[in-house]
Amino acid sequence: MKEHKVIIDANKKGYLPNLKEVFRYKDLLYTLAYRDFRVRYAQTFLGFLWSFAKPLATLGVLFIIFGKAVKVDTQGVPYPLFAICGMSAWTYFSFVMTQAGSSLIFSQNMLKKIYFPRLVIPLSKALLGLVDFAIVLLIIVGLLLYFQYTPSINLAYLPLFVLLAVVSALGIGIWISALSIRYRDFQQITPFLVQFGFFITPIAYSSTALTNNLSSAGMLLYYLNPAAGIVEGFRWSILGVGELSDAVWISISVSLLLFVTSLFYFRKVEETMADII
Repeated sequence: MKEHKVIIDANKKGYLPNLKEVFRYKDLLYTLAYRDFRVRYAQTFLGFLWSFAKPLATLGVLFIIFGKAVKVDTQGVPYPLFAICGMSAWTYFSFVMTQAGSSLIFSQNMLKKIYFPRLVIPLSKALLGLVDFAIVLLIIVGLLLYFQYTPSINLAYLPLFVLLAVVSALGIGIWISALSIRYRDFQQITPFLVQFGFFITPIAYSSTALTNNLSSAGMLLYYLNPAAGIVEGFRWSILGVGELSDAVWISISVSLLLFVTSLFYFRKVEETMADII
C-alpha cells in the first residue's frame, strides 16, 4: 500500500484559494455541514419540523401585514404564493450571509489545532443552507397545488437564479468571515445588514412598486443590492409575474464581483488567520 504524503509549502503563493485542495477535503465539508444540521435541532421538541414552522410563521406575518392590511399589488397572484417566492431566495441569502460570516470566529479552536483549507468552513454553511432552501421550495410546490396556479414557462431559468443566490450569498459571507478575523465589528454589523436588506429587497412587495418612480441613478442604486435582482428573478421564473427588468444585470454583476473579490481577500488573510484569531 502506497503512502500519500501531503506537503505544505509556505513559500507557495497564489491569488486565489486552492480549489483543488478544497475539493480533496470534501468529506470534511460534508461532515461539518451534517454536524451543524444535527446540532441545530438537538434537544428540541419539534426537531426538523422547525424548518417548516419558521418560514410558514414568517409567511403568515407578511400575509397579515402586506396581503390584508396594505394589500400590495401582486398582479393577480395569490399573496401567499407571491411572498413565498420572494422568501425562498432571501431565506437562503440571509442564512448564508449570517452563518458563513461568523463561521471562522466560532471555529477558532479548530483553526488553531489542525491544517485544512479554511474556505471549507464558510462553504459548509452554504451547503447547510440548502436544506432550508429545499424546504421552502417544497412549500412553494404545496401552495402552487393549493391555489391551482400553473408555473411559468420561465421555470427553466430557475436553476440559474438558484446558482446566483448561492454565489452572491457566499460572496458576502466569505467577505464578512475574513474581515471578522481582524475587525470583530462585523459581527455586530451583520444582523443590521440582514434586517435592512429584508426591507429594501422586494420580498413582501413587487419591485415595480419602487422602481417605477425611480430615476436611472435610483434604479442603479436599488439594483446594487444583489438580492433585489435575484428575488425578482425567482418570482419571474416561478410565477411569470411581469417582465424581468434589464437592471437585473446590475445585481448579477455585483454578485459575481462580490464572489470573486471575496476569494482574493480570503486567500490574502488565510495564512495568518490562526495567528490573528
